[in-house]
Amino acid sequence: MREQYNTVQRQAIIDCLSDAGGHMTAAAVHAALAKAGRKVSSATVYRQLEKLVDEGIAVKSQPIGEKSACFELLDRSACAPDHCYHMKCLSCGKLIHLNCNEIDELREHMLANHGFHLDMASTVLFGTCESCAKRNSIAESGHANA
Repeated sequence: MREQYNTVQRQAIIDCLSDAGGHMTAAAVHAALAKAGRKVSSATVYRQLEKLVDEGIAVKSQPIGEKSACFELLDRSACAPDHCYHMKCLSCGKLIHLNCNEIDELREHMLANHGFHLDMASTVLFGTCESCAKRNSIAESGHANA
């Protein structure tokens, strides 16, 4: 993958996502930049966000029930040098770094048995985090008693 030229607009988008510390929609990024007096067109925001995802710098997800996709920077410092696995909670949107040898075994299995090369720079497993699962379990048990 060739290195992306870091324009002023691209850096403003990266800074915006970094400052957010979580996920943002493209529209929210555009609004935050406009509020800060940064002139970046919405088309540029969308295009640059997609490039950041393609480059493994950000992750894109669409939480259940949401119409717009969300973007979040990946913290590469929490990742191993040769791969970066993540889990994304579909309930709260939390992005969790995963350093687990079992995933390496899955990657090897996918290659050996299915001829499929996983893109380790952007592998994200979607599901429900422990906190949301507990919250859902409590809510379900509360309804069961009603």
